Amino acid sequence: MKEKVEKALEKVRPMLQADGGDVELVDVQDGIVTVRLQGACGGCPMSQMTLKNGIERILKEEVPEVVSVESAP
Repeated sequence: MKEKVEKALEKVRPMLQADGGDVELVDVQDGIVTVRLQGACGGCPMSQMTLKNGIERILKEEVPEVVSVESAP
């Protein structure tokens, strides 16, 4: 499943990188994906919306086993 999630994140990365950010896969456990937003995305006030409405939505479409996406501390 981790490989599927990493592949799906490759579809998200160009959008984040266009705004000076990126996403790092930290862990996948029991359908919960933990990621760390980097660069400009890390401190952006809209990062939680990006995480849920962007990254989580795309991952759930690409990898049905994904239950949710959480931000790593």
